[in-house]
Amino acid sequence: MATMQEEIKRRRTFAIISHPDAGKTTLTEKFLLYGGAIQSAGAVKGKSSDRHAVSDWMELEKQRGISITSSVLQFEYDGYCINILDTPGHQDFSEDTYRTLMAADSAVMVIDAAKGIEPQTRKLFKVCAMRDIPIFTFINKLDREAQDPFDLLDELEREFGIGTYPMNWPIGCGKEFKGVFDRQNRSILAYDQFHAGRRKIEAISCDITDTDQLDTLIGQTARETLVEQVELLDVASFDFDLEKVRHGKLSPVFFGSALNNFGVESFLQAFLSMTTPPLPYHTEEATVDPFDNRFSAFVFKIQANMNKMHRDRIAFMRICSGKFERGKEYYHLQGNKTTRLSQPQQMMAQEREVIEEAFAGDIIGVFDPGVFSIGDTITDPGMKVQFKGIPTFAPEHFALVEQVDSMKRKQFAKGMEQIAREGAIQIFFYPGTGMERVVVGVVGMLQYDVLEHRMLTEYGVKYRKMDMAHSLIRYIDTPDLDPASLKLSDSTIWVKDVHDKDLLIFDGEWAMRWAKEKNPTLILREFNTAEQ
Repeated sequence: MATMQEEIKRRRTFAIISHPDAGKTTLTEKFLLYGGAIQSAGAVKGKSSDRHAVSDWMELEKQRGISITSSVLQFEYDGYCINILDTPGHQDFSEDTYRTLMAADSAVMVIDAAKGIEPQTRKLFKVCAMRDIPIFTFINKLDREAQDPFDLLDELEREFGIGTYPMNWPIGCGKEFKGVFDRQNRSILAYDQFHAGRRKIEAISCDITDTDQLDTLIGQTARETLVEQVELLDVASFDFDLEKVRHGKLSPVFFGSALNNFGVESFLQAFLSMTTPPLPYHTEEATVDPFDNRFSAFVFKIQANMNKMHRDRIAFMRICSGKFERGKEYYHLQGNKTTRLSQPQQMMAQEREVIEEAFAGDIIGVFDPGVFSIGDTITDPGMKVQFKGIPTFAPEHFALVEQVDSMKRKQFAKGMEQIAREGAIQIFFYPGTGMERVVVGVVGMLQYDVLEHRMLTEYGVKYRKMDMAHSLIRYIDTPDLDPASLKLSDSTIWVKDVHDKDLLIFDGEWAMRWAKEKNPTLILREFNTAEQ
């Protein structure tokens, strides 16, 4: 039986990030295939099959063919216990992705070879850089027409300010794609166009100076180009430095085709050999070592109604140290009390399996009766550490939402409160009034569609929505201040959040300045965007 230290050492926890349509979810499913977690990969709706990606569990995701919410996927491969955090690529759901990155020890960045780096990829990379975590790059879709690989590397280095080290090198692209050259093993993984990369392919050891063998394998023109490019790489590219890789200063780059399952397994094997076991996490006072015998974890995500058969709310926790044991009492710092974490589960998207134990690096879900919030810390009694804050982002768009069916008042109130506690869609309440109407704040407009869909399918509620001209929101941070006594412009709105904190919503900078001038004691605080 493995010891706690041995179990932690074999954990690998990483997030997969990308711009929409770069192939992130497809790559995730190929990983699951190699681990035996699924038997066949489903294409998202609208592709050649009407099956859906296993990580896209929300009904709206299946309809639109995009990832809307983060998924947690755990599987075994080659002695490793792997936790994948599959994140939304669409910028309207970036807050969910940012929070999820707080729970990862490394990141796999998927880039479309034809499009290169896109705006959302830049934002996600910055979060990884702040966390000082390894970043591995998979340049996807080489079976289609692509940019020059040198240009792609140059863009990566210029945009992100880090070095790159190509672990393999593409031989052509699109209809002329012949495969990849493995720089470490000096071998070629040949792409079989007839099988479209779907059959098991062995790498062919190849002396790059053996022109006859190369000409037979890939053709004279491709051979001449490859030899020239590899010679240039060997002279001009960054040297491989594992220490720099592990601190996010050098990104190993792999080329392949996730859809055609080409280069995916070699990428997974190389990635696992380079990435680290669970990393230490910083608290307000010190650093928590993952191998510390004492259990500690933090909540990075809350999700209600993941499964139609289970109308409950799940708090996702990243275990930072020690071992979790089912039935044991733990200390909830923010609630200042001990608690048993009910129904501990490991996830395969929306599929659940109740577990008896888990270790540092693992992601577990526990039943939330309404006591947990994003960023909460749970530890062994007596440990009492507090992990640094998870970022929250100020909404940029606001709308007034009113119920239309008075017979569904309770369902409207329950749905709005539960979704508010998840944190991605922010919902504010008018003080001293009922729940007939609320203010909904979002980072991206597509979240309004998610709210409408979820309220209808999960709570059976339709509502009326009216867009607001407001664009700024601030917390009231003055101690013992009665917001009702404030002098405010007619357009400024006083609201409370789900945690009963007071906020003001303004329709512009002028209204905010006016409030400060008329109320000299008023202290306003922006949303916390500090990274862990």
